[in-house]
Amino acid sequence: MSRSLVFAYPGDLSLKTGGYGYDRKVIDGLRSLGWHVQLLSLGDGFPAPSQATLQHANEVLSALPDRTLVLVDGLAFGVLDAWVGAHADRLRIVALVHHPLALETGLSADEQERLRKSERLALERVRHVLVTSPMTARELVENYAVSPSAITVALPGTERPSKARGTGEIPRILSIGTLSRRKGHDVLLAALKSIDDLEWQAVIIGSKTLDPSTAAALARQVEALELTGRVDLRGEVDDPRDFYASSDIFALASRYEGYGMVFAEALSFGLPIVACHAGAVPDVVPEDAGMLVPVDDSTAFADALRRLLTDAGERQARAAAARRAGEALPDWPDTAKIISNALDGMA
Repeated sequence: MSRSLVFAYPGDLSLKTGGYGYDRKVIDGLRSLGWHVQLLSLGDGFPAPSQATLQHANEVLSALPDRTLVLVDGLAFGVLDAWVGAHADRLRIVALVHHPLALETGLSADEQERLRKSERLALERVRHVLVTSPMTARELVENYAVSPSAITVALPGTERPSKARGTGEIPRILSIGTLSRRKGHDVLLAALKSIDDLEWQAVIIGSKTLDPSTAAALARQVEALELTGRVDLRGEVDDPRDFYASSDIFALASRYEGYGMVFAEALSFGLPIVACHAGAVPDVVPEDAGMLVPVDDSTAFADALRRLLTDAGERQARAAAARRAGEALPDWPDTAKIISNALDGMA
C-alpha cells in the first residue's frame, strides 16, 4: 500500500537543534517504513514570521490537493490558525508539537497570550497531534483543550553508544543547547565561576547564529568571569557523540524543555546530569541519575556540580544509573513506528 505524507517545516531543516534533529530522524524513519515523504518549506522567521513569509506559507499549504495528509512542525503550526481553520475539512492535518510556543522563554505577556490563542485555535481543528513528551501531552490537554484521544506521544529516540569514557584527566563538563536564553547557559556560567577553585574544563556546544544577541552576551560573560581558558563556547559541531563519550558530567540549566533530547542522549552515554526542575526534564532524568535544582538558581547548580566533582563515588553511582536509564529509552526506529501507526489511523 502506498502511503504518502507532506511534511511542512519552517526554517532550515539541517539546523543542529533538538527539534530539527527529531524532524530529520522521523522523516528518515518513515521513509524506511515505506512512506513517501514530500518536504514542504514554509520559510524562515517562525514563530514570528514576516507578513510575506506567512502569506507564502499559507499559499503553499492551501495549494495542497484535497485529502492530502500533511504533518506540520509546531514551530510554524501554532501561528497558522487561519490556514487550519480554512482547510481542516478538506485536508488531513496533523500537528507535531515539540512544546507550546507560548512557553518559550523571554516572551512578553502579550506575546504569550497571542501565541497561546493562535495555537489553541489551530489545535481545535486538526485530525491528530503528535507530541514528543508526556508533559507536552498534559499541557495540551489541560491548557489547550485537546482531547487525550487526539494525542500520540512519540518520545525521541536514542542510539546505543558505548558508555562515556571521560577524559581520564581534568573532569570535563559538557553542555549542549542553542545559545539562547531558554537554555540557561548564563546560569551555568555563573555556577562554574562559583566552583573555579576546583579542577574542571567545560565545553558548551550550540548554535551561535539562531540568537546572536544571547550568544554575544554569553561570550562577554565568559570574559567578565575570567573563564576564558576553562570554558569553550564551541558553537555547532557536526557530531557531538565524541564530546559525550569524552565527558564526565552533563550540565544544562534550561529554563524550559518540551522533552530535552540532549538529556536522553547524555543518559545513553552514562553521564551523570545536573539540570533544572523545568518542563519535561524531571520526566526524562531519573532522580538517581541526575541532580535537578530550581530554575535560575546558580548557587544550587554550583552546589550540585561541586558534589559530583568532589565525590567520585556519587559521580560513579549516578553514571551507572544514567546508563541503566539510557538502555531503557526508545531508539529512533521505535519512534518512527509509533508515528507511522498514528498516521495510518488518519485515513
